[in-house]
Amino acid sequence: MGRSNSIEVDQMIEECGVFGIYNLDGEDNASDLTYLGLISLQHRGQESAGISVNKAGEINIHKGMGLVENVFGEAEISELKGEMAIGHVRYSTSGSSKLVNAQPLLVNSIKGSLALAHNGNLTNGPELRQNLERNGSIFHSNLDTEVIAHLVARAFEDDIVEALTQSLHQIKGAFSIVGMTEDSLIAIRDPKGFRPLSIGRLNNSYVIASETCAFDIIGAEYIRDVEPGEIIVINQNGLKSRKYSGYNGTSLCLFEYIYFARPDSNIAGQNVLLARKEMGRKLAEEVDIVADIVVPVPDSGIAAALGYSEKSGIDYARGILKNRYMGRTFIQPTQEIRDLKVRLKLAPIKEIIKDKRVVLVDDSIVRGTTSKQIIARIKEAGAAEVHLVISSPPVSYSCYFGLDTSRRKELIASQNSVSEIAEIIGADSLHYLSQEGLCKAIKNDPEIDFCTACFDGDYSKVDYFMQEEAR
Repeated sequence: MGRSNSIEVDQMIEECGVFGIYNLDGEDNASDLTYLGLISLQHRGQESAGISVNKAGEINIHKGMGLVENVFGEAEISELKGEMAIGHVRYSTSGSSKLVNAQPLLVNSIKGSLALAHNGNLTNGPELRQNLERNGSIFHSNLDTEVIAHLVARAFEDDIVEALTQSLHQIKGAFSIVGMTEDSLIAIRDPKGFRPLSIGRLNNSYVIASETCAFDIIGAEYIRDVEPGEIIVINQNGLKSRKYSGYNGTSLCLFEYIYFARPDSNIAGQNVLLARKEMGRKLAEEVDIVADIVVPVPDSGIAAALGYSEKSGIDYARGILKNRYMGRTFIQPTQEIRDLKVRLKLAPIKEIIKDKRVVLVDDSIVRGTTSKQIIARIKEAGAAEVHLVISSPPVSYSCYFGLDTSRRKELIASQNSVSEIAEIIGADSLHYLSQEGLCKAIKNDPEIDFCTACFDGDYSKVDYFMQEEAR
């Protein structure tokens, strides 16, 4: 999983974001709207961005490394006119960080042209790739998306949509896919619904996006989620849906609510910010800490800290300032420089913290390095005590479904007890939200179930894994 040569960061890493639009009125502004949609999904991946457009059956593409606004300027967008488009922002949970691995992926075969953008991780991707290479396939990237493309090219079905549907029966894992043929926009969600994917409407246009916040930015109306195991085909005949899988139930990733999704998005019908506030309230019900102020680690701990403050009656205080102009800490080549960037990125406000007993609220701990640095800085600012509360259970097991978690031996909770972690990171006490409390905080639909494997090692909800593979 992820980039083995990169310096790992002490948090769960963004996945990817996908977007698609089909304008039934035939206007050629699909790339403009896709650009805006990708801007709203930028939090899901900052390594690369790409847009593929379809104008009268001809598919063009532009992609590059970096943020959406750096990859696309006025000139690039003006050259991507069409009535249909798909877009992608990427963080490399599978494949290294280089241009050849940027998406969407555009392939041409005897069946026609197909552009694909994928969020997730194929657990049997390496096995499929090896089998395809043995049978003559040549790969140009490390993408799971290219594995899907080769499966489509080799499918017995001549119709490209039917060939894509046939290929879905061979892949396992977590995936939300948007695709584009010469005449159709396609949306697919894996049989267990690990990754979110929603359908919206803008006048006579249909819109597909990883999160509903992408609808808001272009003024589209949310219709519904793509269901687990569902394939959506949109063309001049409108929207058609069918199930390609007989699985029942879902295993939605809990970290969409805990960290990944934007606070203004709705996942499975529930607002993310309100879910995070409820996590904080549940934390306050489960732990009793005598303190003076509740301080969030910005920005991931803000909503939970508000909920904790409201429920506990302890004053909320923005005691840490986040420097919004700092880059992401993991990209630096040495541990020393990365440590300095953490200090620059998060600055305690001494006048608020000095002599206070602080409840520090964050969403998760992966390796413990950043938590240790933040606590040390808060104590340097004069805090009398620092009690760290986490709005999720301990992350003790690796994720195989599209999250860039550390190898299990590098997860601090897999090797240490809660009291031992508290001592390692320098907290006066450490408290996690229970798994039961977390699920109660976000479960508003009895039909929705969650994947809890990174917390409890229970991969039984996923048919693709034997328990020992997590070890």
